Amino acid sequence: MQYSFRFFLSWIIAAVLMYVAFYFWHGIFLNDLNRISFSKALFLSLAALVYLVISFILYRTFESKFITKYIPQPILRGVVSGFLVGFTLFALVTVLGISFTKNVNFTYIIADCAWQIAEQIIGGIVIGFGKLFIFDPIPELIRRD
Repeated sequence: MQYSFRFFLSWIIAAVLMYVAFYFWHGIFLNDLNRISFSKALFLSLAALVYLVISFILYRTFESKFITKYIPQPILRGVVSGFLVGFTLFALVTVLGISFTKNVNFTYIIADCAWQIAEQIIGGIVIGFGKLFIFDPIPELIRRD
């Protein structure tokens, strides 16, 4: 895979928007971030790095040969990639027991799963739009004689 302007711009914008969605959900809507027992600045900085990694994995999933073969439309491919990455991430976090709350019930699990998938679908759609709208010329081969 060649990393291009399209890749970098889509990757960063997707990461930022997923991070903003994360902050909205956990910081404002659920107010979970007040339950953190250590530095909030450290937590948010590490979360930003994690979202860069998630966005990178999302982009690689979006560009995978398997998904590209069956879903050629970029926006739909972004949605499917976001769903797959979001559900996988939710499953890993759930199995590892990473949660802001101690009272985990079925409703909480479903809501958390839906939101995790929604976050990553947002990123996938951004990557899909990047594929459609960011001009990325094929670099000319430099001939050395």
